[in-house]
Amino acid sequence: MPQMPSESLAARIGRQLASRIVSGEIPPGARLRQDHIATEFGSSHVPVREAFRQLEAQGLVESLPRRGVRVAAFGLEEVREVAQMRGALEVLALRNAAPHLTPAILDEAEAATRAGDRARDMQNWDAANRRFHRSILAPCGMPRLLRSIEDLHSASTRFLMSGWRAEWDAPTDRDHRAILVALRAGNVEQAAALLERHVTWVGPAPGRRPAAGPARQT
Repeated sequence: MPQMPSESLAARIGRQLASRIVSGEIPPGARLRQDHIATEFGSSHVPVREAFRQLEAQGLVESLPRRGVRVAAFGLEEVREVAQMRGALEVLALRNAAPHLTPAILDEAEAATRAGDRARDMQNWDAANRRFHRSILAPCGMPRLLRSIEDLHSASTRFLMSGWRAEWDAPTDRDHRAILVALRAGNVEQAAALLERHVTWVGPAPGRRPAAGPARQT
């Protein structure tokens, strides 16, 4: 069935709003006004409402009776929940991806880690970090699982961006390199244990700068 224009527009609106929310451009608690967004994108209310539903499914917004749609706030308990979910799902993906990881794929993951080390801002570092995780997990061939991981990664990025907002120093990600060493050696269980520790460690509370080190949640 051909994709309807309103569906395509809803996806575009949802992606752009998600990007603004994750980066902190639209802060937690901010109200999303349907009329304003429809005007900005030159659309009717239908694709905007659909975009809101997508964002709510991702946990980025909440719909409150008689109060409209607001950007969801997050606390340490939610951050811990997201981290634990990522740990379980990413390990599942890695175990299924491992038989299909080629030297070329691992080289791509290593290149992503080097790009993260060279990043001059949080946005470029986050793009490189996501590239690393996608490289080693995508060969699992489980698209629904990968979509869930991507949503959880967006939630993690919101937490990290809030903590790094004041200043930026590109971290050196020792965990990524240790995971790659284990994968190149064919030690999948060691790689899985390293990955689980890597994504389940929760750093300082929002507003404080995370410490660079081998177990930062990324």
